[in-house]
Amino acid sequence: VLLAAAVCTKAGKAIVSRQFVEMTRTRIEGLLAAFPKLMNTGKQHTFVETESVRYVYQPMEKLYMVLITTKNSNILEDLETLRLFSRVIPEYCRALEENEISEHCFDLIFAFDEIVALGYRENVNLAQIRTFTEMDSHEEKVFRAVRETQEREAKAEMRRKAKELQQARRDAERHGKKAPGFGGFGSSAVSGDKMTVMITETIIETEKPKVAPAPARPSGPSKALKLGAKGKEVDNFVDKLKSEGENIMTSVGKRSAEAAKVLAPSINMESVHMKIEEKISLTCGRDGGLQNMELHGMIMLHISDEKFARIRLHVENEDKRGVQLQTHPNVDKKLFTTESQIGLKNPEKSFPINSDVGVLKWRLQTTEESFIPLTINCWPSESGNSCDVNIEYELQEESLELNDVIITIPLPSGVGAPVIGEIDGEYRHDSRRNLLEWCLPVIDAKNKSGSLEFSIAGQPNDFFPVQVSFISKKNYCNIQVTKVTQVDGNSPVRFSTETTFLVDKYEIL
Repeated sequence: VLLAAAVCTKAGKAIVSRQFVEMTRTRIEGLLAAFPKLMNTGKQHTFVETESVRYVYQPMEKLYMVLITTKNSNILEDLETLRLFSRVIPEYCRALEENEISEHCFDLIFAFDEIVALGYRENVNLAQIRTFTEMDSHEEKVFRAVRETQEREAKAEMRRKAKELQQARRDAERHGKKAPGFGGFGSSAVSGDKMTVMITETIIETEKPKVAPAPARPSGPSKALKLGAKGKEVDNFVDKLKSEGENIMTSVGKRSAEAAKVLAPSINMESVHMKIEEKISLTCGRDGGLQNMELHGMIMLHISDEKFARIRLHVENEDKRGVQLQTHPNVDKKLFTTESQIGLKNPEKSFPINSDVGVLKWRLQTTEESFIPLTINCWPSESGNSCDVNIEYELQEESLELNDVIITIPLPSGVGAPVIGEIDGEYRHDSRRNLLEWCLPVIDAKNKSGSLEFSIAGQPNDFFPVQVSFISKKNYCNIQVTKVTQVDGNSPVRFSTETTFLVDKYEIL
């Protein structure tokens, strides 16, 4: 029988201890205090015995994971249980340190209770423990969905009733009759006009989005029910904490803020503005090899001032991959071929004003592996009932800077959450769609490779296809507009450029 499981310091001080049988605090503290004195230094044993109990232990940096069992307990089972306990701790604690263990003590105790019940080992693995402790309930989700539907229907019914009352009041006024009264509110009746206003105001208040600060309302007394009044107090409290030096995380995630920064134009639009946009569609095999890669690019010209309608774009093409270029039919092809300038066939004509005009497009199709901008290597290997998955990325095109990268790995359904080992970046588990999203804010030459390890029940085929999405402000084919000049006099024109490299499809089958 397993008496207790504890995490203690090298000196025998208990940080977290879970007793599975009736045991006093003094007894467990005495057993753990005696444990370091019983160990023989220099020997590689993982257990030590006294007259009454056996200690089965595993060192974890400056701490020990200790199981206290009876002497007639099966030591092979105890060692297997000890390994599971040791794997649970990094699942909840980032560092194997005393303060981190103390901070997550309740999470650990709940997990310990899933492993052992009344002194006997339960038949569970790490993924099941994670699922059980999350306590994700389908019934609760259904209940919440039903309740939200009922609330929406009630609000719609209130709006309908309010409209009916307003219509009744208008009809009464039109025919010169007194608006109907409503009794039942104590001794006095409330007029239909007043009642309608009250109901309407209540609905308006209820439907306000719960964002702070609240929108300004007209001055004057209001009998309406005021919801979300505490939002301002919460904001004031957060501001106060910030002023005192506390680091407050807002409810909006970091990723959305970073995505907004990426998508927001970093420069002011000039009278001559160009959008250089590329989209990539790529399919790789899981064992290596590029099945197909197709890239489409285009330069869109937007002119907002008639003064600069007759211009020429000087294009610099440093691509060495064999990109196929194609100009707009109205563009002088000979001028582009000989001098790399984009101008109209008839120099007297002007480019359209206030509209996006595609002047140059290019295409690259290849099966050359060295052209892959970001390689993904996903390596699942079966280990008993579970599967250990190692996945790594490497940026081959070092001139690129990929932002907001999300590598999506499908997971088998009905087996719970994956157990994450090592990871560069962050991850999100979407239990509804059975996906693991590996999120990396930036991949560039300084951060060109990284890896993720996780384990979950399943077969190697369950983790494909892996899909990748990203956005970049640098284009893949090195085609840029370096200068814009006017047709008459060749005087330079100020211009702005917006470059975007997007993913249409990027998957590893």
